[in-house]
Order: sequence, then structure tokens, then C-alpha cells
Amino acid sequence: MSVQDLSQLGAGFSHEGFGSQAVFRVALDALSHPGLCMLVLHDAQTPLAGQPAAAALLLALLDSDCTLWLSPSLAGSDAASWLRFHTGCQLVEQADKAMFIWVAAGDEMPALDSFSQGSDNEPDQSATCVLDVAQMGVGTDRQKHWLLTGPGIQDVTHLAVDGLPADFQSQWAANHASFPRGVDLFLATQNQLVGLPRTTSIQLSGGL
Repeated sequence: MSVQDLSQLGAGFSHEGFGSQAVFRVALDALSHPGLCMLVLHDAQTPLAGQPAAAALLLALLDSDCTLWLSPSLAGSDAASWLRFHTGCQLVEQADKAMFIWVAAGDEMPALDSFSQGSDNEPDQSATCVLDVAQMGVGTDRQKHWLLTGPGIQDVTHLAVDGLPADFQSQWAANHASFPRGVDLFLATQNQLVGLPRTTSIQLSGGL
């Protein structure tokens, strides 16, 4: 990477420690309360490619020991250089070799079962996937939406998401059934995150 290229990259958090800790806490809250939209506040100059909330999340989570796979539109963008420069992460060409996955909106999402699943003895070795979506929010009675149940959800959480593969729910059912193995997922928009740990069950409402 040339000096000129570096000069064109946006800055990371103005205070690396505080910024990372703040976003990391949001990520933990998102996984602890599946399906709730969490606001991501940060001052990083995120790349033009990809959702800003996803970029800030990965900026907080990645370090030089982490491997990252980027979907095609991200791999050839400023997002790859930005994350590699600020975190020292290692970019890999095969999704099954990555600890973290970032899929841009509009890019095809590899099948969840193609990611590292961990094992019964080491479930923490599974991949974490960050998936950009068009929008998400609380579902209504007049639209089809998810009914989420599981640990961290008192009764049921309602969530509507636009921008997922048509077969996402069946993929997630298989991922959920493989517990303790399986992938944990973050959904990201411009300034929000939703956590979907593998322990969460997703059903589709009736809607109209």
C-alpha cells in the first residue's frame, strides 16, 4: 500500500481504546438481546463501501490474529484496505478459513454451513458473520416478520428485515439445530446492529 493510498483512508476511532470498548459493548448487548436494534455511535471515518455500523463493529472486533473474508464488492473496495490498515487483520480468499465474514448488501451470501462451525468441544472456534441489510425494525401485524425466541428473549421478539436471501430462514434453522456448533450473526444497517446468536430460534409470522 503506497503512502498516497494510506492518505486516502479514513481515520479509525479518535480514541482507539474508548471507541473500541463502546462499540464492543453494543455488540455484546446485541447478542445478549437477540432481535433488538442497537444504535451504534462512533466517530470513525468508515469506508464508502459497506454499512458504517458493520465497519465500526469489525474495527472494534478485529486484530492482527483475526482472519477476515470479504464479499466481492467489499474485497475490491476501500473497506479491505481500511480494515487491514487499522486492525492488522489477515484477509483470506476462502470463507471457510475466516474467523469473521462481512457480506455487503447486494452480494451473494455464502451458505451459513460453509463457514467455520467450530466443534462440540470448541464451539468458540466458529465464524462470526456480519451481514449488511437494506433495513430492519420492529415487525407489525400487517407484514410478514420474524418471531424470535431463545436465551436473552423474555417471551418473543418481533423483527422485520429486508435484504436477506430467500432461503435464509431454512439456513438459520439448520444453524440453530447444530448447537453448540454454528455461526453467530450480526445484521447491520447504516447505524444499527442486530445480534443473532446461534441459540436464537426464528419463526415467520403470518402477516399479509
